[in-house]
Amino acid sequence: MLAHHHPRIDRRTLLEAGSLSLLGLGMNHLAPLRQAAASPTAAPKARGVIYIFLSGGLSQIDSFDMKPLAPANIRGEFRPIDTSTPGLSICEHLPRLAERSHLWALCRSLTHPSNDHSAGHHIMLTGRSDLPRGFNPLSPEPTDWPSIASIAGDLMKHRNNLPPAAVLPDRLIHATRRSIAGQFAGVMGARHDPWFIEVAPYSHASYGAFPTYEFDHQDRPNAPQRAKFDAPSLSLPQSLSRSRMLRRADLLRVVDQQRADLERCADVEEFDRFRQGAIGLLTDRRVRDALDVERAPATVLDRYGRHSFGWSLLMAARLIEAGVSLVQVHLGNNETWDTHGEAFPHLRDKLFPPTDQAVSALLDDLHERGLLDSTLIVMAGEFGRTPRISHLPQFYKLPGRDHWGAVQTVFFAGGGVRGGAVVGSSDKIGGFPASSPKTPENLAATIYQSLGLPETVAWRDEADRPHQVYQGSPISELT
Repeated sequence: MLAHHHPRIDRRTLLEAGSLSLLGLGMNHLAPLRQAAASPTAAPKARGVIYIFLSGGLSQIDSFDMKPLAPANIRGEFRPIDTSTPGLSICEHLPRLAERSHLWALCRSLTHPSNDHSAGHHIMLTGRSDLPRGFNPLSPEPTDWPSIASIAGDLMKHRNNLPPAAVLPDRLIHATRRSIAGQFAGVMGARHDPWFIEVAPYSHASYGAFPTYEFDHQDRPNAPQRAKFDAPSLSLPQSLSRSRMLRRADLLRVVDQQRADLERCADVEEFDRFRQGAIGLLTDRRVRDALDVERAPATVLDRYGRHSFGWSLLMAARLIEAGVSLVQVHLGNNETWDTHGEAFPHLRDKLFPPTDQAVSALLDDLHERGLLDSTLIVMAGEFGRTPRISHLPQFYKLPGRDHWGAVQTVFFAGGGVRGGAVVGSSDKIGGFPASSPKTPENLAATIYQSLGLPETVAWRDEADRPHQVYQGSPISELT
């Protein structure tokens, strides 16, 4: 099993730090922390992954696996356009990605057995098709399988004093206000939860790339607007947003909790596990710049888009450059891509434009800075959508598609992926894999391989029992 290698910091110094904000980090403490962070370590070639998650489920037929020869009640309203790769076409409303097909590849045959949102999230966020014993679709449980982000965060080495894995811009929250299972560490223990950078507080009745492309699935009048994208203050722990930090009671409780945590630390490793990332926020200018994306140059903001999808992917790119190994990005919370109704206008006007802009900008940005070859980009949802168009008139004015775990298309780019490649295929109506079926286990293995984790590596649960990380083989046809 891979071991962590953190710079050693004197315990007494840490305890002294507890009386000030953010672990008591005053100016007199920054010098020794910087010196510790700069201690030489043998670091392998940096590799990163950005896992873009489309909560709700992207329709494969209306995006990357169109069926123009199928009947109208299957092919839908959109038309295919050619990409820069001969013979490869995608949706007409993804023109920027079509121009960049030499940078990305598709797997059109990923399949798993569930049509349920909760189970699908758990399956695709953990990379395991088998649900854990006692799985609860209404609540995350300590018996859940650990997320891919949690496993990467536990096994990858810290670089530049930063947590190896981060999730942004929010936790996935259901309309009922419950957290969605699959995004946490589960049986690994809560201390292995990934670093959640919560800069876009959840709003139950708003979807999409706010503020520009905000919408409500059922087009209800006067739906509440979502809170603004709010980069965190770097003088406080990452768990405090700018709005929360204004409440002094919260700050005092955090400081008191920090001191108590430090007093309980059995050794510096325990401190490292919970607080190392916070130190990195102050000692590395690149991290401060990464999180403060709204102050990026105007040309950069215009390129990515001045909306939550653009800001999130810009933040992800900067965190990868700063040293975070895996960044999971949610393009929309609360099952934003759950297009049961109003599917075609919402995809055309609200979902595809910011996605096409932001993902294309991410590809260009990483490519121009020489980071794309070492950074794998994966984009998927919890499942695909039904081939047949359906209509629920009691809820929606216009038709859409329902949940469909049997097949979805997954987007890959960078990390050695062969541009223009298409792995597998679906049948003539986009309902089931027709060739080279792949599973969430194959997807997860592709991520772990790209991170450089060996096939023999294991993670350990709370009882210190080892579990094999690789549950399937990487998708070799991508390279």
